Amino acid sequence: MILTIVQARMGSKRLPGKALASLHGQPLIWRQLERLRAGRCPTKVVVATSREAADDALAAWLVSKGQTVFRGAPTDLLDRFSRCAASAGPVSHVVRIKGDQPFVDAKIVDEAIRLSLASGADYVSNREPASYPMGLEVEVITAKALREAAADPRENLARISPTAAIRAQPERFSQAAFRCPQDHSRLDWRVKTAADLGFARSVYAALYPSDPHFGMADVLDLVGGGVDLGRYAA
Repeated sequence: MILTIVQARMGSKRLPGKALASLHGQPLIWRQLERLRAGRCPTKVVVATSREAADDALAAWLVSKGQTVFRGAPTDLLDRFSRCAASAGPVSHVVRIKGDQPFVDAKIVDEAIRLSLASGADYVSNREPASYPMGLEVEVITAKALREAAADPRENLARISPTAAIRAQPERFSQAAFRCPQDHSRLDWRVKTAADLGFARSVYAALYPSDPHFGMADVLDLVGGGVDLGRYAA
């Protein structure tokens, strides 16, 4: 089984509670899950959040909607991901998606999964070299590599990322990457601030009604076509 883990929390310093912030009538986290379900490569999707009280509301809302939630270590994300994968049943690969990616593109996720299966690499991503807009990053890790990395002693810096320890050891964990045909790495579509959320809301208002599963190309056409997003602002 391929497991997609969406890493989300409520404790963002710059935009507290953003996971449940409204985005075209639903919480941001729900829009991400909706987009991930459009993928052609079948995966089970779990939201991994922390055990902290601040994330109780997020977990409760998701469970009320029938979404599987795993709650783990607040700061040791490698441990949280490893335990989440272990609790999900027989898992061969883990797809990592961050909780600030409202434009996550299922076609790009599918491409990452297909490359992972075809190459047999322990780690596959479109992160390095960067070519996609920030916010469209996808990482696919074998469950075996995730278990092994989580079992190793590690520095604190390696704990705040579930993949840093794997990326840092290419001689131990085989790696593969894929790139966008054009370099769009200067663009940042993540939701980190209130302004970022405003941009996401404007894009959704413009594109979602006609195509709920709009992709990267649609957003590029919109922002590069001289469209005044201000008229779509909430």
